[in-house]
Amino acid sequence: MELESYLDDLASAAPTPGGGSAATIVAALGASLVAMVARITAKNPAFAANAAHAESIVREAGALSDALLAARVRDESAYGAVVAAQALPRTTPDEKAARAATLQTALAGAAAAPLDAAALALAVLRLVDAAEALGNAHLASDVASAAIFARAAIAASAANVRINHAFMRDASVVAAQEATLRDVERAAAGS
Repeated sequence: MELESYLDDLASAAPTPGGGSAATIVAALGASLVAMVARITAKNPAFAANAAHAESIVREAGALSDALLAARVRDESAYGAVVAAQALPRTTPDEKAARAATLQTALAGAAAAPLDAAALALAVLRLVDAAEALGNAHLASDVASAAIFARAAIAASAANVRINHAFMRDASVVAAQEATLRDVERAAAGS
């Protein structure tokens, strides 16, 4: 999807894409900046001793970017399932029960998708540290931007996880997802 088209879709009145989807794009931007920093550093003779490591960072950043783009699709699909569940009929008691069960399942999925994206964004943040360690001071602002994007993606993903938790009834699923999310947030705070 072209960036302009995605932004038009994001700005529309449609429920998807939304914040969770946008968070994956922000994290992918961070991963792409990491790849750029590593590529430039790998080609610079002054950093020849780090060239092999820089190339491995390029590969890892590319894999993370691909994973984040796939996470975007999963997030949009997961929230689409919530929208579809909300549209189910609820005239009879059986319809109400079926709708409620379907909605709860969809909400759990809609919380799981940005939770996965938060973990991917954390991996980007850790890779930012590796890119910074390459020592190319000329690219410090790009490294800093990548870190800011990764942290923003974690925060945005967390907001999307927690908004779904507010409507979920299965306390054990909420607790497990929240524990995982807190682990990601703690790790990000330490990075």
